[in-house]
Amino acid sequence: MIQFLLNDELKSEDNLDPNTTVLKYLREQLGKTGTKEGCASGDCGACTVVLGELHDGGMRYKSINSCLTFVSGLNGKQLITVEDLKQAGELHPAQQAMVDCHGSQCGFCTPGFVMSMFALGKNVAAKDAAEPNKHDIHEALAGNLCRCTGYRPIEDAAASMAQQPDQFDRHQARTIQRLQNIASQQAEHKTELQGAGRTAFNPRSLSELATLLDTHPEAKLLAGGTDLALEVTQFHRDIDTLIYIGEVTELQRISQTDEYLELGAGASLSDCYAHLTAEYPDFGALLQRFASLQIRNQGTLGGNIGNASPIGDSPPALIALNAQVVLRKGDQTRTLPLEEYFLSYKVTVQQPGEFIEKVLVPRAQNNQTFRSYKISKRLDDDISAVLGCFNLTVENGVITQARVAFGGMAAIPMRARLCEQVLEGAEWNKHSINLAKAALAEDFQPISDFRASKEYRLLTAANMLTRLFVELESPAVETRVTAYV
Repeated sequence: MIQFLLNDELKSEDNLDPNTTVLKYLREQLGKTGTKEGCASGDCGACTVVLGELHDGGMRYKSINSCLTFVSGLNGKQLITVEDLKQAGELHPAQQAMVDCHGSQCGFCTPGFVMSMFALGKNVAAKDAAEPNKHDIHEALAGNLCRCTGYRPIEDAAASMAQQPDQFDRHQARTIQRLQNIASQQAEHKTELQGAGRTAFNPRSLSELATLLDTHPEAKLLAGGTDLALEVTQFHRDIDTLIYIGEVTELQRISQTDEYLELGAGASLSDCYAHLTAEYPDFGALLQRFASLQIRNQGTLGGNIGNASPIGDSPPALIALNAQVVLRKGDQTRTLPLEEYFLSYKVTVQQPGEFIEKVLVPRAQNNQTFRSYKISKRLDDDISAVLGCFNLTVENGVITQARVAFGGMAAIPMRARLCEQVLEGAEWNKHSINLAKAALAEDFQPISDFRASKEYRLLTAANMLTRLFVELESPAVETRVTAYV
């Protein structure tokens, strides 16, 4: 049985198909149709809801795509939908701002925008800010699509939204207590959800997870579900056994030593952001363009690696930084360089019953330069055509170390080893860069697909080296479109 709060109503579910998404649960099981279904793939934001969860003794609110969230992920949390915002006949400030600024026309997308704005307000208040800035607004709304109103009045609504206490603030202490009660009641019992002949397990420790996966090696591990849920919503396949890792606290842990950032495989991309940005600002800039905030709030670093996509955003950056991955099976662990994790298209070294426990990212060193460049057809919420990551150490005008990795150039994310060989030991000048650009044509033989032609990919990858040189030699020259947003 799973338990959660639907606004302030305790819900207990023990006979529900684990393949049920939160969107389907709301609309078909509860008749709450304010949350809309647009794309069923996490691209439009019409289905946005907000999850409240216990965090550092208080509450944290996250916008998520309900179309990509399975109901097992609700356990121990508070689910807030657009129907829950209005109180005592009065619109919530997020709703009222949309009315006052004429932010809605057909209205289909409006509930999703309102929920993103609601979460934005909560997060701004948590930072003790008086109002959201332009960057906050852009980030909060980038995962919501409007086809008729245009974004200016919606952005105006977000900027003008009154930051005043609402019913969720007034009832927060009670909500925290109720969520704590759920956690304590479940502490000594195994949590699972069964229905339609399928099962979802919710382990709470690494050892329990390892035992479950050893017993059910065919099970699908569910973290954020931002990719896995597409199996159900887009391909209409059933997943008989799910193991939800979101309650395994060890997998959420982020820590650091003198040598490494240690990122739990279940830590969300949003939670990883600040830590990676502090060490490598360009990694943070890359994560800012990783899908949308709703996806980053759910998606995990371990999931992005385990997906083994050749166009995943984080693996090329991690490979360029010489990151390692810790794999666990039962009580045994092994650590290997991330570049050795990928074998061929969607094939990895991971064995049945084995899972990613954490990722080790080396701390930044003096004289080290890391740059990451993502090429996609639109700035936000898009998949890479080519992603290049460059990790160089230059001392006294000589490149003493070079690690270069790309996504979108081969069947797996991989290093450009010939390019690296040209750069290492060479003088830092335009001639060396030109030689490295030529070497890329020997490193990769990319394919053409609907995202880009092979010729475009090679040319773009080579041009990234030129951009790198320009950025380091002429920092006053602006090379990034993101600087104009």
